[in-house]
Amino acid sequence: MTLRTAGLLSVALFAALTGSAAAADANKGEVLAKRWCAACHIVSPEQSRGTTQAPPFAEIARKPGFDRGLLAYYLLLPHPKMPDMGLTRGEAEDLAAYIATQK
Repeated sequence: MTLRTAGLLSVALFAALTGSAAAADANKGEVLAKRWCAACHIVSPEQSRGTTQAPPFAEIARKPGFDRGLLAYYLLLPHPKMPDMGLTRGEAEDLAAYIATQK
């Protein structure tokens, strides 16, 4: 694979991730967050407790360089500290969109 081809593929992947994230539904993400994430993360300002092992969503959203498209992709990968929620691509995008609202 040439360097140019690799570069074009990288741009296409980035565009696909960020473009689909723009169509995400934060309201659906909120429902998912309260169902799947609230046991460990603080997922909203109304929630007072999470665990010390998982950062609050507001902290995640305020990280320098936060990118909800990349977060959606990350949520689809298996994580040793997180259960496999079996999220669809759309659900991961919705959840990432909701996390972005928690700044």
